[in-house]
Amino acid sequence: MNSVDPNQPVVILGGFLITREAYQPMAEWLMEQGVQDAQVVPVSRFDWLLTSWGFGWRRVLDRVDALVNELLDKSPTGRVTLIGHSSGGVMLRLYLSSQLFQGRSFAGATQCDRLISLGSPHQAVRATPLRAMVDRCFPGCHEPGVDYVAIAGELDLEGTNASDFSRRFAMGSYRSIAGSMDVRGDGLVPVDSALLHDARHLILPNTAHGGLFGPSWYATPSRLEQWWLFAVG
Repeated sequence: MNSVDPNQPVVILGGFLITREAYQPMAEWLMEQGVQDAQVVPVSRFDWLLTSWGFGWRRVLDRVDALVNELLDKSPTGRVTLIGHSSGGVMLRLYLSSQLFQGRSFAGATQCDRLISLGSPHQAVRATPLRAMVDRCFPGCHEPGVDYVAIAGELDLEGTNASDFSRRFAMGSYRSIAGSMDVRGDGLVPVDSALLHDARHLILPNTAHGGLFGPSWYATPSRLEQWWLFAVG
């Protein structure tokens, strides 16, 4: 499936403990490319800490839904594109489903026809209970009417784009998620974890998980242009 209007509105959900300011340049860049409107879901660090529990996920996804409904009024197609970075990409898989969660059925697939995930830990040997629930209940490309695009970064930990933080913590993260340190990844999430089963895949070389992990990450203009053209091309 690749017939989604590239200019329809976009809702961006960021990653754990990363506030909306980090994604505002992405939203602005997308609008410069012709996207009608691009909005970042407002999630504070406190809100992210609450996502250890189901009610915390519900709080965040309620905000996603509010933004989606706001932008639907502007959409020429009656649909919205979703972009999720890191944990945000996993949470948006739940949002697309009509299954009841914390007393609510979001059924986002009735309003959103593309999900682009950026360095999201979709498959993991060891996952948090809620992430594990998503992969168990909504495996792979669960909603047939949605174009799933999964982007992974591959970071050379000895290269100039890897931060000292990446060099110290990448191996432990890879082992926790993939069960092995001997894997490729973006400094936090292994490539194989980020490539959602059955989705359209792109691996970005020399790309870090976030600004803490290296200066060039998924929201850096040169990387952003690569994955956006892949997603909409």
